[in-house]
Amino acid sequence: MILAIESSCDETAAALVDDGGRLLSSVVASQAELHARYGGVVPEVASRRHLELCVPVVERALDDAGVGFDRVDAVAVTEGPGLIGALLVGLATAKALAFARRLPLIPISSAPLTSYRFARRPRTKPWHHPGQPRMIAVRC
Repeated sequence: MILAIESSCDETAAALVDDGGRLLSSVVASQAELHARYGGVVPEVASRRHLELCVPVVERALDDAGVGFDRVDAVAVTEGPGLIGALLVGLATAKALAFARRLPLIPISSAPLTSYRFARRPRTKPWHHPGQPRMIAVRC
């Protein structure tokens, strides 16, 4: 069974997947309401909130799946791209859990998933800031 942790932007998430690829639990704690007052995600605020949420979200995912940590065979974690502070919180949590239980740590890139998500949303429009190279808008 794999425990997966995601913290690349403003949502803290954990999921458990069994050896057959069946999703046993998925817990997502959104920070949308917290960042709404700023008009967008504030990286430092997101990182601090991940610090508060990571362990409770993992515990809830285990509870929802009805399993203990002793049944986890590996820990997967988003390694990027994303907000560096937010990623560091998820990575530190995953590394600590994997190290404590002597489990393999599986780094996962969110780039292919982000690309897939935006490929399915043709309404996303190009954005660029004057004086900077042209970029594509990325909503976390």
